[in-house]
This record gives sequence, C-alpha cells and structure tokens, in this order.
Amino acid sequence: MRTITLLLAAAGMLAAADNGFVSLFNGKDLTGWTLFAKKGGGYLVENGMLVCPENGGGNLLTDKEYSDFVLRLQFKLTPGGNNGVGLRAPLAGDIAYSGMEIQILDQEHERYKGKLQPWQNTGSIYNVVPAKGDALKPVGEWNQYEITAKGPNVKIVLNGKTLVDADLSTITDPEVLKKHPGIQRKSGRVGFLGHNTRVEFRNIQIKEL
Repeated sequence: MRTITLLLAAAGMLAAADNGFVSLFNGKDLTGWTLFAKKGGGYLVENGMLVCPENGGGNLLTDKEYSDFVLRLQFKLTPGGNNGVGLRAPLAGDIAYSGMEIQILDQEHERYKGKLQPWQNTGSIYNVVPAKGDALKPVGEWNQYEITAKGPNVKIVLNGKTLVDADLSTITDPEVLKKHPGIQRKSGRVGFLGHNTRVEFRNIQIKEL
C-alpha cells in the first residue's frame, strides 16, 4: 500500500508540473519546510502524507516566500480536527494575525457545533472574512482546497465551491487593520497551523503568478 501511495503521489507531481504547479512536499520528509511554535510532536510524514498528529502541530511553513500564487492541497479531518492554511506568513507571531489563516475545522463536531462565529467555519479567512456556505465533506474523506492570492484579492475554493472571493484592500476599519496587519502583507510563507488534533495533507502544490 505504501508503494502504491508513493507512486500515485509521484504521478500527481508530474501532472502538476505540466500545468505550472510545483510540489511543496516530497512525500518522504520535511525538506523545504520550517517548523516554529512547535506543539507536542510537531508534524510527521506517514505513507506519503504530511500529518499533524494528535497532541502535535505548530506552524509548519515553507522555507520559500511567495507573493501571488495558486495553492492546491488536499486535507482529511479526524473527529474534532482543527488546523489552518497560513498565507503570506512571517516566521513570527500568531499567523492568524501576523499573516492570514484559512480555516480547516470539523465544524460539526460537538466540541464546536453551535459555538462558532461565521468566520471560524472552514474556508473562512480567520476573524476577517467568513465563508459563504459550506462544502466540507464528512470526516474521514479527502477535501480539495484551491486558494488564489493575487495582490489584495484572495479566493478560496473548497471541493469546487467558492467560499470566499474577497478584495482585502476594501477593509479599512482601523481596528481590524491593527489586529490583522498580515492582511496587508504582499508576500510571505505558506503552510499549516496545527492545533493538537490529527489532520492529514497530501498533493500540496503551488503555482506562482
């Protein structure tokens, strides 16, 4: 099974390269990534997947910085899973504020159900722009994100449904800008923001624009 998984991952990397996408994860180790604000066991590589384990996580960010790009990845939640995709992030601070965080959350879990603000649902820009609707698959199934950042415009598509299409330059509230200086950043790292719950990732690819 491990051999089949790695072969499929390799085939996916070749197909992505033909479309201008570059793989960010080699399926073997964390080459090209930097971990800071580590939690527990950090991140693992299992059967060709990047895994934030239970009682692990922290901020796992690319060594390289990106400005305008399309980011594609797949993620799979376990019950109560909570993670995020960091965009234009620095190696400092809480990325949800110093950069941007795109939510990944099992929002139907009893731990969260009925307790969330709209901007906490999967697909939202955390604490800034709420997702419009829901396209999250059941726990245990693979989800597909396509996130486009071009200048101040951020578009988030989950499983083929657009949940956010925002022009961040229209946010002028001084309190929001003070709390979220990251939404004005023009470049930074991308990666994952783990919260002590198991979430699996694969097919992590980026195309610079």
